Amino acid sequence: MRSDLMKKGLERAPHRSLFKAMGYTDEEINRPIIGVVNSANEIIPGHIHLRIIADDVKAGIRIAGGTPVEFPAIGICDGIAMGHTGMKYSLASRELIADSVEAMAMAHPFDALVMIPNCDKIIPGMLMAAMRLNIPTIFISGGPMLAGKLKGKTIDLISVFEGVGKVKAGKISQKELDAIEDCACPGCGSCSGMYTANSMNCVTEALGLGLPGNGTVLAVNAARRRLAKEAGMKIMQLLKKGTKPRDIATLTAFKNAIAVDMALGCSTNTVLHIPAIAHEAGIKLDLEIFNEISNKTPNICKLSPAGAHHLEDLDSAGGIQAVMKRISSLGVIDEKAITVSGKTVGANIKSAVVLDDDVIRTLKNPYTKEGGIAILKGNLAPDGCVVKQSAVAENMLVNESVARVFDAEDDAIKAILGGKIKAGDIVVIRYEGPKGGPGMREMLGPTSAIAGMGLDTTVALLTDGRFSGGTRGAAIGHISPEAAEGGPIALVREGDIIAIDIPKKKITLKVSPEELKKRKKELKPKAPTITTGYLARYAKLVTSASTGAIFKD
Repeated sequence: MRSDLMKKGLERAPHRSLFKAMGYTDEEINRPIIGVVNSANEIIPGHIHLRIIADDVKAGIRIAGGTPVEFPAIGICDGIAMGHTGMKYSLASRELIADSVEAMAMAHPFDALVMIPNCDKIIPGMLMAAMRLNIPTIFISGGPMLAGKLKGKTIDLISVFEGVGKVKAGKISQKELDAIEDCACPGCGSCSGMYTANSMNCVTEALGLGLPGNGTVLAVNAARRRLAKEAGMKIMQLLKKGTKPRDIATLTAFKNAIAVDMALGCSTNTVLHIPAIAHEAGIKLDLEIFNEISNKTPNICKLSPAGAHHLEDLDSAGGIQAVMKRISSLGVIDEKAITVSGKTVGANIKSAVVLDDDVIRTLKNPYTKEGGIAILKGNLAPDGCVVKQSAVAENMLVNESVARVFDAEDDAIKAILGGKIKAGDIVVIRYEGPKGGPGMREMLGPTSAIAGMGLDTTVALLTDGRFSGGTRGAAIGHISPEAAEGGPIALVREGDIIAIDIPKKKITLKVSPEELKKRKKELKPKAPTITTGYLARYAKLVTSASTGAIFKD
């Protein structure tokens, strides 16, 4: 066993003594030692209950003959970090999480790991660590939140963000917003729509590293606790068989996960995280693979913010296994891929049934023939950019208009809420990329303000930063190269014409090559706004969004 390095033999008597200082018995020390990585904290609603999940995981490990040893991981709540300097640390925390899990698991050679994430960067950070360490590992998330209810209508966190814009536009009163604020997030769990957290938990299940149900079983359901105990027992089986993350997360498995991503209409942030996770597994995923799979995979689910359904509806309709079963006939799912359940994908989905064709549409009646995400390229984004096309109004799929240029998110929000952005404008926010931000802030503030002001079907928003999974409308992010690297987005000027053609996967700055060369010579890119601490080091190490914002080798 790997843990023998810290517990076996004469020379390890001091090590065993330290275990005994914590109350471990000889019997517990002699068993396989399983690290339980728990990201519980008291600042994220999706993590507030993870101590209960961890206790259930540990019960499962003990039932199956192992000794669980719990240790923590940090986590940032994107919703609470939104709209201020804190958001610059969100994406950057992904690397800290991966590094810290690696450090703990190398310093203390556990035989296997159970990862307990639930929100945004915590999930991909742990997945990156799992690929890097490559010891038997299983994921069990904390599960999604219930949607809120108000006056017979279903609401969620995005209702609150958009409510701010509605108050500014005079569409609702402050009192009405207060009522939305009180009801939108009714309890623990990852926010209830197909935002980044739920997108990544669903991707983890589709990738084969989470048990069936991992992405959709609600946080408040007893089924979530039973699933946690099952995960604790399953890790012992994976250890016995010697099944490691890289055995499961092959190129085929990543393609399965991307197909599910497209069918669900997941967050654009998956285009950052999936390549970064694959990189840790030694697999290169070019952005074009997303378009290739999207071309074959229809969008058959529309969850908030793209539609009215929430994770509770997807779970009741059959969950991720039912989605995989439905799209498997298209040849986009490799049923021979293995999973942490001990079964192949084909065996897992054999008994899956779609229970609601309104939530998981038939292949004959998809929302769109293509998947939920599109990668666009052109002279404005030579290395690519991303849009959640399933959440774009039909009239905005092809658009040409005037650029309104801002060098920071905060300035754009002031202009939007101040009524300075008009129907038809194309808002450009730059110097918000991985290096320029630094940290590539998630921009739910400006997109929600646009939606709240009633401009989401007439105003496009382009950025070298990124968007929340809760964003809807013609929001195009990850424009690469970013402004801080001298990318073409840095050359855009107020009043320039930009053409967007999502069906043709094109984005064009309608300025002559000669003029762009002239502007390039005159350009002096802005330096990152933070020059000390972790973010300063991050800005020096991080690569483009087109490569998943991984660190330089």
